[in-house]
Amino acid sequence: MADNKILRKLFHTFFLFSRPMTLGVRVIVENEKQEVLLVKHTYVEGWYLPGGGVEKGETLAQTAIKELREETGIETISKPRLISVHKNESASNRDHVALLHVEEWQQSEAFSPNREISEMRFFPIDGLPDDITRGNLSRLREVYFSEPLSEYW
Repeated sequence: MADNKILRKLFHTFFLFSRPMTLGVRVIVENEKQEVLLVKHTYVEGWYLPGGGVEKGETLAQTAIKELREETGIETISKPRLISVHKNESASNRDHVALLHVEEWQQSEAFSPNREISEMRFFPIDGLPDDITRGNLSRLREVYFSEPLSEYW
């Protein structure tokens, strides 16, 4: 019996090192005008849905709540709802991104540009900026215009 536990632990350790995977979240937040929140990072070009990487021990919802608060000062009232999960080959062959939606929220602190996020703004879904990233634009088209869901970010 003890040998089985050891073998199982060794197998799981091997699997962790031989097939590590990264996971991130992006979050859809709308204001009262049904405009979508986007952020601009200081270290990459383009507009993105807010989000970030899932840390060890976090759930997707916990990461979405944390990233919204850190990046925008938004506090969630409703629990983030999972919409879809996509493989993100542009980042890595092992990366995946989960898309979540927050229906109820409040601005708990005013946004102030920082080292990570230079700007946040709400955009009408039919007036998204030209420099929104391809993956973020595709997810919004899938959600708001019923375009076919892609497995890839």
